Amino acid sequence: MNITWYCKAFNELSPLEMYKILQLRSEVFVVEQNCVFLDMDNKDEGCLHLMGFAGDELAAYTRLVPPGYIYEEISIGRVVISHKHRSKGQGKELMQRSIALCRQHFGSGSIKIGAQYYLLKFYSSLGFKVISDIYLEDGIEHVYMILKDTFPAGEVNY
Repeated sequence: MNITWYCKAFNELSPLEMYKILQLRSEVFVVEQNCVFLDMDNKDEGCLHLMGFAGDELAAYTRLVPPGYIYEEISIGRVVISHKHRSKGQGKELMQRSIALCRQHFGSGSIKIGAQYYLLKFYSSLGFKVISDIYLEDGIEHVYMILKDTFPAGEVNY
């Protein structure tokens, strides 16, 4: 299925887009992963939001975080693919677009993520390197990973 990509600041999101973002994050992080946590952490407002729509359905999403806002480094968080759109290469495209948009909007610098441990191979394939021991976040094993500033900044069409 064809995905249409949009990247918006928080104040540019329509109420329907924000609803779809929170709905997808809840479907995956709370229900599917059986993890009770407060997803609305008062950090969305200072971030960019990359959305991939298949028709009117939100299929893929990330939160792009400027340096110094959550971590010293640039960050990509709340990485999520709808269960209907997994195993179709959308995760890789989502992360490649996220990395490129971080470079475009925030400039050079390392990108730090808190990755679920079971996705270590996926993130490693994109160039991320583990920089921490395993830690538990909301009962799920995670590791911190970093992508060094090896990719040039460039324009991304979304």
